[in-house]
Amino acid sequence: MLIALVAAGTVSAAARDIVPLPKPRPSAAPGPVERAATPAEDESAPDAESPEAAPAAAAEAPAAKPPSACRAALTEAIAIAPSIPDITGPGGCGGTDLVRLEAVVLPDGARVAVSPAATVRCGMARALADWVRADIAPLAASLGSRAAALDNFDAYECRGRNRQRGAKLSEHGRANAIDLRGFKLADGRMISLTDREAPRQVRETVMQSVCGRFTTVLGPGSDGYHEDHIHLDLAERRGGYRMCQWALYEGLPPIAPAMPLPRPDEAPPREVAADDDRAPQTVAPSRPEAAEPAPAEAAETEQAEPAPLPPPKPAIRAKPKAAAKPAANKPIDLTPSTSPATKPPARSKPAQPPT
Repeated sequence: MLIALVAAGTVSAAARDIVPLPKPRPSAAPGPVERAATPAEDESAPDAESPEAAPAAAAEAPAAKPPSACRAALTEAIAIAPSIPDITGPGGCGGTDLVRLEAVVLPDGARVAVSPAATVRCGMARALADWVRADIAPLAASLGSRAAALDNFDAYECRGRNRQRGAKLSEHGRANAIDLRGFKLADGRMISLTDREAPRQVRETVMQSVCGRFTTVLGPGSDGYHEDHIHLDLAERRGGYRMCQWALYEGLPPIAPAMPLPRPDEAPPREVAADDDRAPQTVAPSRPEAAEPAPAEAAETEQAEPAPLPPPKPAIRAKPKAAAKPAANKPIDLTPSTSPATKPPARSKPAQPPT
């Protein structure tokens, strides 16, 4: 019995060692396709982590875009303006060589912040920096302070001109424009460029400086869309045409504006005092009755000319009455009419004497 079990185990082990071979390939089958060996399969290819593969990978990588001449000149000694990737938007929006202008550095090292930071082209950023350094800084010094910040209203925005549907692409959509409300001084004063109460000499100085540096300047009185800010851009036009439209208004407008602009969503909520914190209402003391006017004043009152009466209304002319229509033709009766005889009045009988 033991011998039989050993023999059976030997046979099963031999059967496991025999590997079945595949059937022979038919002659009609297509030949095998030869494929190139990949770097991972090619033992002769250098390892990707080896020092020999690093120069080859660096040569295959695209070369970095060299900075433009404007970017090379716009150093941190002039402006804090880090480069940002190019923007490609719908309808021709976007631009190349873009920067985020955060501040302008003055010659003495002080910074004039751009609040909020403006996304513009490098050329526009350089023009703004030169304007602030050469014109705004001396103007602020003449006012007894120094420039601290620019109030940026709008910079890059993919939209049409004046946000009108169907209008041509604005320079804002090309990152080639900026809208400014004014600039803030270090002592806290805010110089609004469109405020009618702001000193005219200051606004006129700013207008002359921007019209000499930018190709487009739009402000109050230009087209009705720039009454509360100044638009600046560097648009290129045929023949080098420039546009400077900015009216320096003074005093109150002859016609009050329609309604104020709606409050922006990003504005902080207004602080309203609670009902308990409000001051109690006090009744204003009644004014004493006015004293009788002096005789001289009374005489002047009597001599005052009465108010002119309104002009009399024009009399309404009565319509002429239509003439009576003649009666229909009737035959004329020429027979004399006989009137009934009148009875004489009855005579009373004479009274008889008593008998």
